[in-house]
Amino acid sequence: MTLDDLRVFVAVCRAGSLSAVARELACTQSAVSQRVKRLERETGVSLLERQPRGVAPTPAGLILCEAAADGIAGLELALRRLGDLVHGESGSVRITTGSTTVRHFMAEAIVSFRRRYPKVNLEFQTESSSRGCLGALIAGNLDLAWITLGGPVRGVEQRPVAELPWVLAMRAGDPLAARPRVEVSDLADIPLVRLPPNSTSGGRLHAALAELGIRAGSDTSVADWDTALLLAELGLGRAVVPALPGLPVPGDEGPLRLVPIPALPPLPVGWAARRWDALPPLARAFADTVAGTLREDAAPEGRSARPDE
Repeated sequence: MTLDDLRVFVAVCRAGSLSAVARELACTQSAVSQRVKRLERETGVSLLERQPRGVAPTPAGLILCEAAADGIAGLELALRRLGDLVHGESGSVRITTGSTTVRHFMAEAIVSFRRRYPKVNLEFQTESSSRGCLGALIAGNLDLAWITLGGPVRGVEQRPVAELPWVLAMRAGDPLAARPRVEVSDLADIPLVRLPPNSTSGGRLHAALAELGIRAGSDTSVADWDTALLLAELGLGRAVVPALPGLPVPGDEGPLRLVPIPALPPLPVGWAARRWDALPPLARAFADTVAGTLREDAAPEGRSARPDE
């Protein structure tokens, strides 16, 4: 078996489709299938089984997939670190994030990091959810993922950076807009602009409301926080969203109001890496820069942000 055979096999297991991997690699489905068959001949066991939609690893295939993914990830990190040794303070840092992350969490850090390391390329791969970011981190040649922190994930280390309080976003003139705070009981009869229920942040919000005995209604669903804020600003609904860094505090003249909901536990966000101690130095420097700028921005306002420890 070859390293490329293992890479393709891991990609097939992740995608659940031979044809999808073939399109990604710009080759034929037969070529992808042949690589899997070569692994099956080498191991003497069946590694994939067909399903109504695509393929899935057999129990033996799952064992090989997990071992191969860990091994490939470790090898790629080692090669990246060797490259840094050869090229010094040049090279690249590869990050996977959500669609709104760079603007809210990293804009200032990117400028600071660029001044310090002008020869380093920052490469961003956008995913639609924290789950997608984790999947890309595990399967791809990436250094870091910025995510909403959730439960443990095999083969991934998570580092908290900040905790975001929740606010109710609404248009100026809303009956709740003049309040200094919103109680969770006020949300019981309010239709909300809803974050995706399968997203980590949406799941955390739903769980927190359920624990407090609140079942909020919903008549609109959006894919990201910025869209929820825009709909609230346009008067098309109210939205419970995290108080994102860099979000202007609405004044009396603006169309948007953000009212704190102190009873909801803050939303933890931060970095994920396959192995923190194996990160290339430049990737760790970028992660530290982001954490540092968020801490500096939060300190004057008393927002609960903390650096990696």
